[in-house]
Amino acid sequence: MNDIHVLGIDAYGKNFIPAHMRKGDEYEIRNKQLKRPLTDFRPLRADEIAILEKNGNTATDWSQILVVDPFTPELIRNSSFAGLVRIGKLETMVLEHHELEIPTGITNSRIIACDIGDNCAIHSCSYIAHYSIGDTCILLSNDEIHATNHAKWGNGIIKEGEPESVRIWIDVMNENSGRAILPFDGMLSADAWLWAKRRYDRELLERLKEITQNSFSSTRGEYGIIGKGCVLKSNRIIKDVKIGEAAYIKGSNKLKNLTINSNDYSRTQIGEGVELVNGIIGYGCKIFYGCKAVRFVMGDNSSLKYGARLIHSVLGDNSTVSCCEILNNLIFPAHEQHHNTSFLIASVVKGQSNIAAGATLGSNHNSRANDGEIEAGRGFWPGLNASIKHSSKFASFCLLAKGMYRYELNIPFPFALVMNNEAEDALEIMPAYWWMYNMYALLRNERKFEQRDTRRLKKQPIEFAALAPDTVEEIFSAMEILEYAVGKSWYRAEGIDLPQSEITVREKGKAVLLGEHAVIDRLDVLVEGVENSDRPVRILKPRKSYKAYRHMIRWYAITALADYVAHNPQVKFDELAMVFGNDRETAWDNLGGQIIPEFKVYTLIQKIKNREYNSWDEIHSYYRDTWKNYRADKAKHAWNSLQFLLGEQMITLALLEKEIEHFIKTANFIKIQAEKTRLKDYENDFRRSVYSDEAEMFAVLGNPYENAFIAAVKEDMDSWIARADAFLERIRNK
Repeated sequence: MNDIHVLGIDAYGKNFIPAHMRKGDEYEIRNKQLKRPLTDFRPLRADEIAILEKNGNTATDWSQILVVDPFTPELIRNSSFAGLVRIGKLETMVLEHHELEIPTGITNSRIIACDIGDNCAIHSCSYIAHYSIGDTCILLSNDEIHATNHAKWGNGIIKEGEPESVRIWIDVMNENSGRAILPFDGMLSADAWLWAKRRYDRELLERLKEITQNSFSSTRGEYGIIGKGCVLKSNRIIKDVKIGEAAYIKGSNKLKNLTINSNDYSRTQIGEGVELVNGIIGYGCKIFYGCKAVRFVMGDNSSLKYGARLIHSVLGDNSTVSCCEILNNLIFPAHEQHHNTSFLIASVVKGQSNIAAGATLGSNHNSRANDGEIEAGRGFWPGLNASIKHSSKFASFCLLAKGMYRYELNIPFPFALVMNNEAEDALEIMPAYWWMYNMYALLRNERKFEQRDTRRLKKQPIEFAALAPDTVEEIFSAMEILEYAVGKSWYRAEGIDLPQSEITVREKGKAVLLGEHAVIDRLDVLVEGVENSDRPVRILKPRKSYKAYRHMIRWYAITALADYVAHNPQVKFDELAMVFGNDRETAWDNLGGQIIPEFKVYTLIQKIKNREYNSWDEIHSYYRDTWKNYRADKAKHAWNSLQFLLGEQMITLALLEKEIEHFIKTANFIKIQAEKTRLKDYENDFRRSVYSDEAEMFAVLGNPYENAFIAAVKEDMDSWIARADAFLERIRNK
């Protein structure tokens, strides 16, 4: 009744693997997990058994209790033992952690078929079964810690004899399971994107499932692991959890079917009221204060705090999620979402993102089923109380102003400000907004994200620069849309029939965009296919935006080329044209934060399908190998982008000199603007009104002339100027 089975006392602590499922000795797998030779252990002596019994200890069979010298039986009191229990060195000492001092030994605990490392402190643990516990661990006041013979530690595999129905899937990007993936220890956002995006390739999907299944043992009987130096105190239920070294877990309600990665350099901490089920937790993660996560993967150095809910989602490295709710998402590295009222569902967000308070992203569906999606490029930033619905798509570094966006959106303009003008019932877009009005902050992002990237082991490199091949290609596409929209608006304003040729319309639009203000200022520039509505979608400041886009490409080109030359001093200017050629690579994929030419992604897929790659380690090695060539790939793209933008057949020395000099002027301009922009805050009369005088304001806000942020901007720009000067000197010397 109620799945309660009555067993004989002789079976207590034995038959962890049922006899019909064993391939050999019941302890074969357990012995392989043991970190020391079996010859280190010896049986208890009669005098030791006497001391143990005198101290209120019991065992189903004292001959099954093995120890390592030195062994101090007086340190074990009021505890019961069942099955084969092996205890490492036990000496009289105290373990201190965060000023909590706990003596070594085992007291008031029930231990069933466990291996215990040297000098552990295990006290008031009601039930510990089938675990291998590392050296110098502190286990204090835990209710239940045990492993089953079919434990999968959060990996999407099945064990021998299990039906396919018990396999754990994660429904990322869509609620309808159409993009389901299998979680596994070591999963990167890139792996999830590779798997979830290419649903049309059934062969690839089957191979990825096969690789995942084969990456872990399907044999039953693995013991749970608590790595050396762990501290577990006041936890209620820990079941089928593999815990890495130096983890700190306190006050959790329920941890089940998990891998918790941790080591002494990247310690993972889990705190009060947390409930985690069916997941993988990366190195150096922090999970505190009532968080809930179910069917999830957390990347390295990420945090869940203050009641956050993470369900059916993959959260990339270096991310922080607090208070909010995240369902059915794939989130690339460096994601920030820390407000109680924000909600994100059925989305892929490609990193370096920030979700403001009150944002409800994807809360409304547009079909009869819950099958909508949102795709947001790098740098996605929906503002306060922004509400968007499925299905929508956003180019990189889109900033959404506060408002309810009632219709599906497809914003193809990167670095844009998007506004819902309710008074005029129109959608308004200002392309290149970030460059025009917050250029220095945009360029500071790279350093900011790099400083936050405290991963000790960087399993996959990440592109943090806002201007990179992926975003530059988005800029080129946006420029074409602007050209056509302006050209069409000009023909409409002139009362001339629109030419059949799109190229003709674009050429007219480009001429107007690069021409005098007087012509374009009288045009109402509208775009189509951006919002699923009949209301107008208006472009604000099209001429200034277009020129800003051109400026951004030129800036990107010099930074990439200067960086390449600095790392390849043997390359001469005369060789650059030959090295880079004229063919611009236009297709790039953001593979979990790493920018890769699309043809290289297809190469990877083919290698997987051809069984050249048969493990996730091999796939991850491909990511790293591709990154080794990224600087050259990026420089080639930058050279060809500049060539295409300027309409040149070949970049000459004189042309490149001019571009570098323009770049240096821009860097100096940014230095000046950074300080001017910050000073505006101090000159605001309303801001000043809350302070008695300037001295109080400076005491609270800091001296603007000593501002660390401004100093960092200047340092960045000085660094780029120095690199540009070196680049200029190099090419002049050829």
